[in-house]
Amino acid sequence: MKFLLRTGLVFFGLLSLGAFLVSLFLVRGLYVHFPGEKQDVLNYHFALYLPDNRNSFFTGIIQGAERAAEEVNAAISVHSIDPNTYELEMASYIGMDGAVVCPYLDDALAREQLVKLGRIPVVLINHNVPHDQPWPFIGTNNFDVGRRIGMIAGSISEDPIHLVIVYSDKAPGMYGERELVEMGITAALQNRLSGPITEFRTTLNPLDAEELLYRLFFTNPESNIIVFTDSNDTIAAAQTLIDMNLVGRVQIIGFGNDPGIEDNIRKGVIAASIVINPERIGYEAVRSLAALRTTGYTSTSIDTGIEIVDRTSLNR
Repeated sequence: MKFLLRTGLVFFGLLSLGAFLVSLFLVRGLYVHFPGEKQDVLNYHFALYLPDNRNSFFTGIIQGAERAAEEVNAAISVHSIDPNTYELEMASYIGMDGAVVCPYLDDALAREQLVKLGRIPVVLINHNVPHDQPWPFIGTNNFDVGRRIGMIAGSISEDPIHLVIVYSDKAPGMYGERELVEMGITAALQNRLSGPITEFRTTLNPLDAEELLYRLFFTNPESNIIVFTDSNDTIAAAQTLIDMNLVGRVQIIGFGNDPGIEDNIRKGVIAASIVINPERIGYEAVRSLAALRTTGYTSTSIDTGIEIVDRTSLNR
């Protein structure tokens, strides 16, 4: 009886050992059959916090960030910065190594959210938030954006210049630094402005720009230069200008280089357009965050610059 028991234990032990060896062989086979797959462990997990509206500008930021993340061997996740979702408030609990944040709220509220991140490395993009210990900033100098807008306006219009600027919730960074934009415009035009710059704001509704123009020319018919800070609003306004038979009398300075904008520049409906490279912003932000995480240091500010698109540049 004892002999049979010992024999059974030995048999089942050998069977278990055989199954274990077969498992090892199969696992080894997986590595042999897929030798090209990357086995490196990712260096970091970075989080990208953007406004909820995912237009082409923010899509470009994501693409640039993903390209840089691949270069530094990091994973990157995209989140909302909307305070109603509490994603930024929960950032310190998701185990990330750093955050790229595009603030668009009131500076005081944005600062309060950022301070809650504690010691997590942070890089700001598109809109800077003043702080005692400033966070690194990647984006455009909006005073220079305004100055370039003013220079364009001065070159395409005779005195007096009745200038209107239309901000948009679809481009929150520009609205967040509207004072700098308007200071730049005023510095470039000085006494050529007929009076204070008229300011409007559109929502996420794509029809807002069309409705705004009809209302504007009913209440402010003397307006002769209109600046838009969002590409969708620019395209909608160009079509409305055609429908209202105001091409030539009213000049549009737009934002972006979408094919529809470039086509309207060639036709003379849009005088010029301001172009910001969102991919470069996303790319430089992740590279800066990686440097900050690795060495504890990065540039306090990187100006990604702007480009002016007009008939001359399109015909080169």
